[in-house]
Amino acid sequence: MLLPFSPTGSVLAAVPAPHAAGLMAVDWFIIVIYAVSTIVLGWWFGRSQTTAKEYFVGSGSMDPTLIGVSLFASLLSTITYLSIPGETLGKGPVFLTNYLAYPLIYLIVAYALLPVYMKQRVTSAYELLEARLGLSVRLLAAGMFLLLRLVWMALLIYLMSTAIATMIGIEVKWVPLIALVTGAVSVTYATLGGLRAVVITDLIQTILLYGGALLVIGIITVRMGGFSWFPGEWKANWDHQPLFSLDPAVRVTMVGTFFSVLIWYVCTAGGDQVSVQRFMATKDLRSARVAIGIQLTIGTVVGLTLGIAGFALLGYFTANPDLLPPELRAADQADKIFPHFIAAHLPPIVSGLVVSGLFAAAMSSVDSGVNSITAVVTSDFVDRLRRKPVSEARRVWLARVIAFSVGAIVVGFSSFIGKVPGNITAVTNKTVNLLTVPIFCFFFFALFVKFARPAGVWAGAIAGTLAGGLIAFSGPIFGNNPVTGSDPISFQWIAPVTLVVNLVVGLAVSFLVSRIDKRADIAI
Repeated sequence: MLLPFSPTGSVLAAVPAPHAAGLMAVDWFIIVIYAVSTIVLGWWFGRSQTTAKEYFVGSGSMDPTLIGVSLFASLLSTITYLSIPGETLGKGPVFLTNYLAYPLIYLIVAYALLPVYMKQRVTSAYELLEARLGLSVRLLAAGMFLLLRLVWMALLIYLMSTAIATMIGIEVKWVPLIALVTGAVSVTYATLGGLRAVVITDLIQTILLYGGALLVIGIITVRMGGFSWFPGEWKANWDHQPLFSLDPAVRVTMVGTFFSVLIWYVCTAGGDQVSVQRFMATKDLRSARVAIGIQLTIGTVVGLTLGIAGFALLGYFTANPDLLPPELRAADQADKIFPHFIAAHLPPIVSGLVVSGLFAAAMSSVDSGVNSITAVVTSDFVDRLRRKPVSEARRVWLARVIAFSVGAIVVGFSSFIGKVPGNITAVTNKTVNLLTVPIFCFFFFALFVKFARPAGVWAGAIAGTLAGGLIAFSGPIFGNNPVTGSDPISFQWIAPVTLVVNLVVGLAVSFLVSRIDKRADIAI
């Protein structure tokens, strides 16, 4: 199926011809300057770090505004920057209704989770699990987090690399080299500077990211002489996206979007080291609430802006179909249209700034992931299992070695992400978000279920993960629709089904084990 890029309106302003070579020399100069500046910033903050606490949580007194911005930049970044314009352009606008869930997300996280979490001042979130459920559950949760974040960072680097390949018009075979450069810069300054450097650069990166989306919308509006690009009707290339459907094969519904995003955000805030580590970097509960509020506010503004950018791109290339290369007109190529426009249709310097935003988006998540993974490996495995204590200087040095090693693994793993079918939104849910719910359930059992038992928690995690995996890869397992090629079960069912199965199995097994334990105590 081809996107319906046929002349449907007039262009009131002159449309310049696209660049033949994509990014110009001045654009690359801007990108290089940005990359070098982040490394220098990491070195600057790393000079005064003498303790592991300072390296991982900034001594627990960082500004909540910066933490809120960092939460947004860390958890969304490149996935948001590329997936939302591609989703609204190629599939339809219903995914944007996920922002209706944000007020409820804030209430749950700020008033149900944070009061419990902020009573504990820990480096690794998974320290909270051992006292209640034992070492095996702590290590299982930490191990699942490591797997989730390794895949997450690999996806981000892969998306960034393929986007740059599209922008400069080179073959796919060069993607691993681009991934190597992107990963090297991110890992270097995260390794040197720790969380404080990560949070500061996240602020810069968020400004570039949002500015890039505004520039795209503004330039298209000027070239088309107004807002004629805004869709006034349902486009022919958009999917069927109803309010709700009992047909599990319907890809996106409004209700499905609401609940899948609600579950993902709450589970990420309550079980992901990337989030918990930032809450611990604030000084108190009030500051943590400010941070999550800022994160959700920025996420709403930037997400809606990116969605509108997708509308603008659709209108622009519908009015000017000859400006879009034939290989990008297929429906499954919608994710590549945004980076193509950046490189081929923006003026020099502006392209460099926007690509810096795209580059920054990937780096913000990679650096945050590296820092969080390093904190988990150090606290949950190295320190917990080591018999002899070591000096703080030695711990900081070891943390930096681990951070660099993690980065190297991620860069190598990024080459395999392209084999997962679907657009960016679908691939993200099938890979990165597959373990988000099971990880959160560990904390739910530990902090909110008094009769929880390790056996029940293990059983719930295994059952929930298997259920989510069957849905995520229902196409390869059960067969895709022969006409549309879609999965028999939409990715939007992954989070709710995983949550229900995990909790039901975990609660049932825990209850049975607790009853057996009580009978054994009575018998004794």
